[in-house]
Amino acid sequence: MLHCPKTIARRIVFSGFFLATGITSALAADPTGDWKVADGVANIRVAQCNGNIWGAVSWEKTPGGRDKNNPDAAKQSRPTLGMPILIDMKKKPGADAWEGQVYNAKDGQLYSSTIKPIGTDQLEIQGCVLGFLCGGETWTRVGPPIPSSPSNSMAKGAPKNPTANPAAPKAGAGSTATAPAAAPAAPKTTGAVNPSAQKAQKQAAADPVGDICLLPDIAGFAH
Repeated sequence: MLHCPKTIARRIVFSGFFLATGITSALAADPTGDWKVADGVANIRVAQCNGNIWGAVSWEKTPGGRDKNNPDAAKQSRPTLGMPILIDMKKKPGADAWEGQVYNAKDGQLYSSTIKPIGTDQLEIQGCVLGFLCGGETWTRVGPPIPSSPSNSMAKGAPKNPTANPAAPKAGAGSTATAPAAAPAAPKTTGAVNPSAQKAQKQAAADPVGDICLLPDIAGFAH
């Protein structure tokens, strides 16, 4: 039987404990995912969009809600589904917390806010008006963390058509470039529904919000 000196054994145990604790802390510090608000009337999808945290309504208990309390009359008819709630939140140095603004649809006001994950399944929201009248609530996780996607990290100025070939020769006077071959004709169908399209339609119906970083109200600021 192999015996380890006590000193080495202690180091192994300590290292294992440190590794497990580090993994738990990393998971606990991830604010992304879907969260149910305290009163249960909506879920907020939180994602990292170009380095900062944003959150938008991904589900509502009563469908068809409108942002009727917004002081901007032009926005009072916009749907609450997909509406930004956590706005451009930045990581707080040295802490597992993010600071930015939170939009309260109940009064149509923006508040300075801090979000902080508590464990792996709770998110604490704190909001203040001009540094006082602070209050908050705790959201409960209902969806797993969201990994960063190409759309989440897309920066301003990125090419609109990434599939274009910049090295392709341009036609002009004296150019020997030939026109590209015509694309093959699309196969004729008998009216049957494409299974892939049918699956995409079902997914869109089940999750009409999708990647919140692509929502117009967020993409204009985050990209």
